[in-house]
Amino acid sequence: MAMTHKKKWLLFAPAGLAVIGAGASMVHWAGALKDRRAPALQWVAAGTAALVVLNAGVSLFGRGVVEKVLHEVREKPTPGA
Repeated sequence: MAMTHKKKWLLFAPAGLAVIGAGASMVHWAGALKDRRAPALQWVAAGTAALVVLNAGVSLFGRGVVEKVLHEVREKPTPGA
């Protein structure tokens, strides 16, 4: 059974927000490593991973927006129908 656009929207949008929050926290963590004078390789790797997670969250949330629009266009009944 295929997922409806509404179900996909309700999955992707909150997941995207959660992953964005995790990525933002990881960016702060990487910055703290740099402030504590951790080896460059350590904070650069942490920062890179943080940005990957943050951008994945933005992508998931964007997919949620797409699914919401598709739900509005394709699945909602038209008035007067």
